[in-house]
Amino acid sequence: MPLNVLVVTKGHPYDYNGFHGMFDQNPDITATCVEQPAAQIILRPEYVAAYDAVVFYDMWGIPTDPTSSASATPPPEYVKAIEALLENGKGLVLLNHALVQWPMWPLWREISGNTFRLTAGEVDGRQVPGSGYRGGGGEPHRNATHRLTPVDPSHPVVAGLEAGFEISDELYLRTPLAKSPDIVPLLKSDYAFTRANFNPPPLAPKSEQDGWDHPDGDNTIVWAKRTRNSPVVASEAGDGPAAYNNPAFRRLLDNAIKWVASDAAHAWARSRS
Repeated sequence: MPLNVLVVTKGHPYDYNGFHGMFDQNPDITATCVEQPAAQIILRPEYVAAYDAVVFYDMWGIPTDPTSSASATPPPEYVKAIEALLENGKGLVLLNHALVQWPMWPLWREISGNTFRLTAGEVDGRQVPGSGYRGGGGEPHRNATHRLTPVDPSHPVVAGLEAGFEISDELYLRTPLAKSPDIVPLLKSDYAFTRANFNPPPLAPKSEQDGWDHPDGDNTIVWAKRTRNSPVVASEAGDGPAAYNNPAFRRLLDNAIKWVASDAAHAWARSRS
């Protein structure tokens, strides 16, 4: 039977037909798509229980962008819904801009372990600069073509991709991920994550953009994370049509959804070293 998957969107422009085509054209998945803020109702325990996994592709709660939320902090009922999701161990896949939403909500950063910051601030107790980006139409540095290589070719998320693959996509210059048994790097890029190759953080104050600098960044593009009882796959890849139409990226997305929905992933999430 196809997996029953909830796909959450809104708050960031994207190629609608291209993105949803990845799900519509996959016979192994039955996708139900819901936009923010209606998603905050569907993600409550009594409604989300019917889904095998949830894919987040929304970008909500951005304080400098009123079109992405009425508030920079989530409503109490949504906090309860996400906490229940994690307590119940629902498998989650976070794609691209979904990793950076709700920057004022510590739980959202905890879910993925992501270190990207829209402006300078604290990550894992350290003060870090705002993160850089390359692509998405930003000048002078547009999307880059680079190669992704599996860290552990035996991991189910990279099945069929053991030799690696090329992709043209947006990239990010951010602080390295924490060294933790709860974070498992899955795919790394051969791109040079240095200041010269990236634009300053676009939502940071102009004074921060003008003087922006950043140490060399992390080349981990896709990773697994166990958060409370949930298996999570986080992917910075997946910004636009060049990724949506890439057969290897489609395979990666399919693998990620199937893995977070699997008994093996749930057992891993509930285990602790």
